[in-house]
Amino acid sequence: MIPAKRNPKSKAPSKTQVKFDFRRALALRMAAQRKLIARKNRPLPPPRQNGIFERYLHPVITAEHVPLHWRYDLNPRTNPYLMERLGINAGFNAGAIYWRGKYHLVVRTEGLDRKSFFAIASSASPTDGFAFAGGPIRLNEVGEPTTNVYDMRLTEHADGWIYGLFCAERRDPAARLGDTSSAVAACGIARTRDLVAWERLADLESQSAQQRNVVLHPEFIDGKYALYTRPQDSFIEAGKGGGIGFALANSMERAVIGLERIIEPKVYHTIKESKNGAGAVPIRTDAGWLHIAHGVRNTAAGLRYVVYAFMCDLRDPARVIHRPGGYLIAPQGEERVGDVSNVIFCNGAVARPNGDLFIYYASSDTRLHVAATTVDRMVDYCRNTPEDPLTSAACVRQREELIARNTAWVKRGS
Repeated sequence: MIPAKRNPKSKAPSKTQVKFDFRRALALRMAAQRKLIARKNRPLPPPRQNGIFERYLHPVITAEHVPLHWRYDLNPRTNPYLMERLGINAGFNAGAIYWRGKYHLVVRTEGLDRKSFFAIASSASPTDGFAFAGGPIRLNEVGEPTTNVYDMRLTEHADGWIYGLFCAERRDPAARLGDTSSAVAACGIARTRDLVAWERLADLESQSAQQRNVVLHPEFIDGKYALYTRPQDSFIEAGKGGGIGFALANSMERAVIGLERIIEPKVYHTIKESKNGAGAVPIRTDAGWLHIAHGVRNTAAGLRYVVYAFMCDLRDPARVIHRPGGYLIAPQGEERVGDVSNVIFCNGAVARPNGDLFIYYASSDTRLHVAATTVDRMVDYCRNTPEDPLTSAACVRQREELIARNTAWVKRGS
């Protein structure tokens, strides 16, 4: 191989290394984060909307929202190159509450080490300006140490406490040697009166092998605490058993439930054929309890998670009265891409006294978004959207009836 001729006019590489400017690098990172938090959000234009809710342009929480001093060692002596020491992978799946004049999100904050912790981001606006304060929520251990915690639902209960129900995951003690992925999931319970000091209570006791996606009803039912559960065995088979359950407990300090009545089952060849689970805390309306849940089906590309809605009777919260067919929110555009692609998940929503409703949903286990609607619109959606008739022929008849009504309406001159 003949070596290339050296251009005599070219300069030799400099042997002088540019000194890293710690203060400037830190100032740039701080300015970028302030700009991110201050960024105004806006609804997407009308062609991207469906009349049920409005999507917004920007996520409300990302990994970059997490404070720098939670991630970096800011001492130039011990971290001269301003390296991220405890990095953050994602911020998503947040419980939500409006409390003392602000919107608060208990964010599932995941480190680069895969472990999640809970942290509160707050804003006076429901759609932007969310900033973390203080530090991660500290939860004491109960019983066997918890390997991971995630997906907290926040319930401001009639008993005066704010409860956080979350998944507490531990390694399966029955796992075979070499199996480093099998887990046992329990419903962890914590409570607070100020969103600062949290008291962890005993995990929920049930007859089910696993408990994920448990939600506490905000009111007493017959003097007891009502819970929406997801009873399951360690293996889930599409179309066979399971779904969203309903059970009662005498106390939350040592919550024990017996029979779990399935009120919202999995159904073959629907958006919830593989599994479904409760999402946000149910919202009281004049027409019934509004639920925002998630459904999962299988595809050639793997599991697909979507958010859907249903309503339960006001006097009997265990009785479903409206099941609009199909999904409410499914991933679109960049929402499809992330750590676990093709996933939309919701475990927090806030309804305001004026009827505004903000649904906080995560996309692909990576970031958190907001959808804005109203309680009235969601009630209309639940009551007047046809239920899934479960066969293609019946679905065609539904659509033909809609077309016929619209055709007649247009002929009458609208």
